[in-house]
Amino acid sequence: MISNKKPLISKTDTYLTISEPSTGLFKEKGSKFLSFAYPITKDKEIKEIVDSLKKEYFDARHHCYAYRLGAEKLIFRANDDNEPSGTAGKPILGQIVANDLTNVLIAVIRYFGGTLLGTAGLIHAYRNASVDAISNATIIERYVYDIYKLTFSYPQMNYVMKIIKDYDLLSFDHSFELTCTLKVKIRLSVAEAMLLKFSPLNEIEAILLGRE
Repeated sequence: MISNKKPLISKTDTYLTISEPSTGLFKEKGSKFLSFAYPITKDKEIKEIVDSLKKEYFDARHHCYAYRLGAEKLIFRANDDNEPSGTAGKPILGQIVANDLTNVLIAVIRYFGGTLLGTAGLIHAYRNASVDAISNATIIERYVYDIYKLTFSYPQMNYVMKIIKDYDLLSFDHSFELTCTLKVKIRLSVAEAMLLKFSPLNEIEAILLGRE
């Protein structure tokens, strides 16, 4: 039995992100804006990174950030860290959106230089610090994958593993007993076609666990 209950979201098959952390810098009237861009995949990483930056740059006035998560780009947040509302997190997020990035966190740390920049000046500074971090990053394209749990009987194992090998699928969490289970990642655009490869096995069950 093939159980293919997918989330009601579009079939975006690729997305843009950055390959590794990068840094940037913008200076304005004595204030320094240090920017840091990070590739992320889970929201729990965000707190860890931000907390680490706050610890390392404990003497800075503000630690602002924005992020976007998921291939569908539906999860995002902007944080001003006590800067005037909309002057820090929003322009940071704006650059993530402008570059069509996701699974990215950008933090900008401000050292106050003694001169107030005003609303327009702050927006300009946080935006340009973000631009510099992104310009120093390597932007890459990644595929979207569906993750399935396959359950089948032991005599069917060779057939299942041959399909996985022939089509170079990534499988993990194997358990080969009387009833076998494993998890497999299949690129979204070919997931339905790949599931049909398993359909000759009458008793195989494929349950969608998630998407990444």
